[in-house]
Amino acid sequence: MNIKIGGYGRYASGNYGVNAIRVDIGNITFYFSYQTCVAIHTYEHGLNVHENVWGPTTGKHLNWIDDGDKKSRLSSIEFDAKMVEILNHYKLEMSRT
Repeated sequence: MNIKIGGYGRYASGNYGVNAIRVDIGNITFYFSYQTCVAIHTYEHGLNVHENVWGPTTGKHLNWIDDGDKKSRLSSIEFDAKMVEILNHYKLEMSRT
């Protein structure tokens, strides 16, 4: 399985990129703002982005992920359900540690 970790977004300095992390595991891409998964993408399920319930910096991260498409963002309940659906599809489990 191919695993790749990197940043996303438009930070001018690499020092800040650690707060906007993209993790590709096989066909799944997870986007993190700080230590929170805020979006997930797969070919089968498309891009799923959590609505901003955090603050302006995470809001900036979300805009980088979905080009500011706030109407398509999911509530916490919807996002969690989609995450479970995607993980089940790939026979993975979610841990909340």
